[in-house]
Amino acid sequence: DAQADYETLMQDSAEKRAADTKSISEKESAKAETEGALERHTDDRDSAKKELGATLSYISSLHGECDFILQYHAARKEARDSEVDSLNQAKAVLSGANYALLQTRSHGALRGAR
Repeated sequence: DAQADYETLMQDSAEKRAADTKSISEKESAKAETEGALERHTDDRDSAKKELGATLSYISSLHGECDFILQYHAARKEARDSEVDSLNQAKAVLSGANYALLQTRSHGALRGAR
């Protein structure tokens, strides 16, 4: 009777060891997969950070360009209008008009007038 109990105990122990070994290998496999996923996600995060930095840098450069355009808009508009006027006058001269005696700018008040 004791021998049968011993053999049953040894068989149960062997089955438990086999189940534990299988469980350990499954858990190690799951751990390896999780670590691989962590590594991929870490790489993805790092590349996303680099891309974000490049995007922020590009946005900053665009912001500087826009500030420049807004700051000098009036001067550029005045220069463009002046160029258009000059081109229209040149076209008129080529068409036969005479602008020799035409005053294009006012130089202030006459002498003595207040």
